[in-house]
Amino acid sequence: MSHRYSSRRANQTGKMCVTLIVLALIGVMSVQIVNLYQKDQQLIAQEKLLQKQMETELSRQQEIEEYEAYTKTQEYVEEIAKSKLGLVYKDEIIFKEK
Repeated sequence: MSHRYSSRRANQTGKMCVTLIVLALIGVMSVQIVNLYQKDQQLIAQEKLLQKQMETELSRQQEIEEYEAYTKTQEYVEEIAKSKLGLVYKDEIIFKEK
């Protein structure tokens, strides 16, 4: 009878240890899942910010390309010649304010 009692007691202790280990694993996994979810949300926010920055830079790049094309036109050359160098065409009349 004592052999059965000790066997039953050892069996209950073993079940209790397994249950505690399983609960500990569930607890650790739950914490890890929460951490991963938070990290995922941070990365999603960062991705949105980077996407917005990329759109801004692409728009800026387009403006620069348009300005570069403009600088190669006759209109730009005339504008700079007039504003920076004070040059005018022979038959052009300039009015200046006092």
